[in-house]
Formats: sequence, structure tokens, C-alpha cells
Amino acid sequence: MGKNRNGKNLGKGIRQRKDGRYEARVTVNGKTISLYDTNLRNLRKKFDAKKKELKTDINISYQNITLNEWFDEWMKKYKEPILKSSSIFVMKSKFNNTFGRLLGSKKVKEIRNLDIQSAILTLTEEKRAASSIRDAFGRVRECFEVAKNNRLIMDNPCYNTSLPKNVDKGTKRFLSQEEQKIFLETVGDSWYKEMFYIMFHTGMRIGEVGGLRWCDVDFENECIHIKKSLSCNYENGEKKIFLTSPKTYNSYRDIPFFCEVKEMFLSQKEKQDKLKVRLGNRYRCRNEYQNLVFVTSMGSPVLRYHAESECKKIVKRINEERIFDAQRNQKELQLFEHVYPHAIRHTFCSRCFEFDMEPKVVQQIMGHGNYSTTIEIYTHITKPKYESEISKFRNIS
Repeated sequence: MGKNRNGKNLGKGIRQRKDGRYEARVTVNGKTISLYDTNLRNLRKKFDAKKKELKTDINISYQNITLNEWFDEWMKKYKEPILKSSSIFVMKSKFNNTFGRLLGSKKVKEIRNLDIQSAILTLTEEKRAASSIRDAFGRVRECFEVAKNNRLIMDNPCYNTSLPKNVDKGTKRFLSQEEQKIFLETVGDSWYKEMFYIMFHTGMRIGEVGGLRWCDVDFENECIHIKKSLSCNYENGEKKIFLTSPKTYNSYRDIPFFCEVKEMFLSQKEKQDKLKVRLGNRYRCRNEYQNLVFVTSMGSPVLRYHAESECKKIVKRINEERIFDAQRNQKELQLFEHVYPHAIRHTFCSRCFEFDMEPKVVQQIMGHGNYSTTIEIYTHITKPKYESEISKFRNIS
């Protein structure tokens, strides 16, 4: 607290010099204010005005930058140094397809809270999933907050907005034991027989399946070391495939061989070795991909697309047989529900619970970062298991 020559307090940042003049000095937003005047009242007015000016000072070098331009700058400086390339691609895609598409050409300093709310309403009207809108909004809000901290804007326009609520996602798809048996029987001796069997008995994510290398398959200790994941993105229309680290820190894990997994790996190795001989130079997996466990019938890496496509073919064959059988025997048609790679992962998790495996052990095998994720699947165990558990209590005398 500054004082005059008689010892009277003049207020923060103001003092009287020996020559009688009053001095006001303070630093605001990294800039120093230093004012002098013989009249204390005039000095206070000028001092307050200058402080207000610097507090509302906008970074001039960015005054015309658009939201798209600032998002790219923010990603480059704040996110790309710490994120995996696959995560960067997903984050950019979500922004470009939502707020970037609707507001990206506007200047950052001109975007208001109403603009953000209007964009949210537009995305909702376009039937975008509430979870996708909320996820994209979170990135935009973070982006604007950094703009505020760098004095591009005074206030973050993302606050005090109304977001769509995450509706009930419904029951996660997983196959009953009977459905799993039918699915694998329909796979038969197709090229992907071993892959699907191992997926059903390990719970690997499809990226982990595609990125599994023979050096990660430990026959001696009878387990799989999850160390890599195969990612596929499209950048400027060009497909890019690369091996990357698993999804999260918890995704680094060892999965024991269950049931006939070991035999299936040996079968896959024999089948793949024959393919390499037959295709010769036409075998497509080379360099860092040459030791991948699962490949297509032409030796290419197995991507999500290949697994999803094969699942559709298998379900189609099952339903064609069911339609024919229902028509021939004049009975009610029960179609086999759609199957996708992550449903197979859920199925493995459900099997673990059906056979009374401890949830914490299941969490470790699945590579779930949060215990709640594992328990969420536990709540969707099959009806026979549910009835079995209820009967235990009913039989108590």
C-alpha cells in the first residue's frame, strides 16, 4: 500500500515521490503501467483507465484468426506433443464434422455464446448422438479456454450452454453361449476361423487383434502380451495404416490362453506359412507388418473393416438358413441379431462373469481403465445366469 509524504495511505500501486509528484505503478497482463502527476485525483483516473485498458487488451496478432485456424494452432501446440497420432486424427475429425463445419470460418473473437448454442441445436437436429456432441463440445470448450488464457478473447463462449443429455444406450450386444456356438460353427473352416475363435476367447479389441505379432504370442508361458494396436485412418482421402501403442496404459496386459487358444494359434501359424509360400512376393504384409499374426487371404493386415464385413457375411448365412427353415416348417422366424467385433469382446467379458471370475481379474484381462466399465458389462449377463443366481436365494430355507 503506497503512502504520501505525511504517511497517509494512497491505495495499492500509488505513492508520493520526494519531489512531490504522485506515481502509479503496476503490472497487468505482463505489461507495466508507470504514470506520474502532481494531481492525485487526475492520476487515479488515468491509472484506473489504463488498468482497465490492459485488462481487456486482446492479443492483436490473433485478432483475425478463425476458429478453424485457432483449433489447428491449439492442436499443434497443446495436443499433438502429448497424444497418439490415432487420437489426434479422431479429435480433429470430430471437430471438423461438428463445430468446425458450422463455425470454423468465423473469427474467434466474434463467436458468441448464442453461436455455440445454435451449433449444438443444429447437430441435435441432424440426429447426431448426444455423446458425440458432448465429446466434440468438450474439445471446443477447452480450445476456447486456451484462447482466453492467451488473450485472444475476454470470455469463453462455451459456458452457460445447454447440451443434449446422454440417453440410455440400451443393452450392450453380446452373444449367448448358444449364439456363440452357432456363430463359430457357421464360420466353419473359413479363412478367419482361428481369428474369430481367438477373439471370442481372449476379448481383444479389434485393433489389438490386427496389431498382434508373433513375438507377442508367448507359447512357453501360454499367454498373449498386448503391446501394439493396428490403426487405420484416412487423411486427405489417403488410407494410412500404422502400428501404434494400445488404447490406454491399462491396455498393456497379458491375456492367458483359454480353452483351445493355443491350438488355434498353432493352426494359424501353419496356415499363414503356407500362404506365404503360395503367394511369394505377392504376400502383402512386409517390413514392420511381416510378423502380424492375422492377415487377409492375400496377406494384408486385418483391419476393422475386414472383421466387420466377415461378421455381416456370417450373420447373413445364419439368417438365410433360418428364413429357409421357417418357411419350410411354417414356424415363427427368429433372426440372428447383428454381430460386430466389439460385441465379441463383450461376449468374452460376459463369459468370464458367467463362469464366476472375479470382476477385478476380468478388468485386468480386458484392459479396462475403469472398474465401472467392467461392472457395466457385468450387469448385462445373460438371462439363464440371472435366473440361476436368483434361484440360489430362493432355495434358502
